[in-house]
Amino acid sequence: MSKESERMGVFERYLSIWVALCIVGGIVFGIVLGSSISFLSDLNITTVNIPVAILVWLMIFPMMVKIDFSSIKDRGKNLKGLALTLIINWLVKPFTMAFFAWIFFNKLYSAYLTPELAQEYIAGAILLGAAPCTAMVFVWSYLTKGDPEYTLVQVAINDLVLLVAFIPIVKLLLGVANVSIPLDTLISSVVIFVVIPLVAGYLANRFLIKSHGEKWFKEVFLVKLKPVSIVALLSTLVLLFAFQGEKIINSPLHIILIAIPLIIQTYFLFFVAWGIGRKISLPHSVLSPSSMIGASNFFELAVAVAIALFGLNSGAALVTVVGVLIEVPVMLSLVKISNKWRY
Repeated sequence: MSKESERMGVFERYLSIWVALCIVGGIVFGIVLGSSISFLSDLNITTVNIPVAILVWLMIFPMMVKIDFSSIKDRGKNLKGLALTLIINWLVKPFTMAFFAWIFFNKLYSAYLTPELAQEYIAGAILLGAAPCTAMVFVWSYLTKGDPEYTLVQVAINDLVLLVAFIPIVKLLLGVANVSIPLDTLISSVVIFVVIPLVAGYLANRFLIKSHGEKWFKEVFLVKLKPVSIVALLSTLVLLFAFQGEKIINSPLHIILIAIPLIIQTYFLFFVAWGIGRKISLPHSVLSPSSMIGASNFFELAVAVAIALFGLNSGAALVTVVGVLIEVPVMLSLVKISNKWRY
């Protein structure tokens, strides 16, 4: 057990390097394989890709299965943490993303972008900003020793708000009253990426503890399961960038232009949430997932909606793909900051 823990510790310590290698590898695979990989990208439920969904399940399941569901009611008492999450996610994040997108794409980049393309990029950024993280936050919480029960509660509440607030906020910020967000895409994304692994984790938790005992569950099963989440994360990156590799290679300047406001938004939200959380005396195990959920994005939903609304080759879809590109490296840097600032 100690050797396994040590090996995983080294692996996690250099996770940003493996992430970079997987991104490059995915792009190379996408270019080399070309259209032959299209059969994987076409395996969809509504606009949710099935291979990506399976990998996301494998990412989230190790966090879901270790949750002590009987203690969730106690975690819900931390109303300050939940209030911080809701304020950052729904009263701050969508509007600061729209502001940064407007400043950069409409003003600072006006010499490089046509007005039409700038509007598409703004639309993609708005879709990212209006879709706070629901799945990957379990990974960031896990890597910063966040409270898993609290993380589940905040994700559950966030998903309920998402179902009613996402469409009105996107319509408001896009400024187009007749924009139609496919409701089946929204609901199926939440069900596939959150509800299914949650139910599977709960059933596995109850069954394994009952049949093998809590000691075996914690000291044997969870230890063996530990590498699955990170391996699934890296595999997801390879697959996503294999799908989008050619597009990224064909637009290197635009990738950089898009990445800048998305990175600024991510750090801005994290530090705002962290500063507020410290002021109101949140414990680190609550503040870390509270800061992470607002800083990161529900990129699976944003990509799906961008494709459904604007098309696979649109500027809006490209922005959401760049959101995936910067998400993991930037969030890993915030994981390091959170761990360094642990109190």
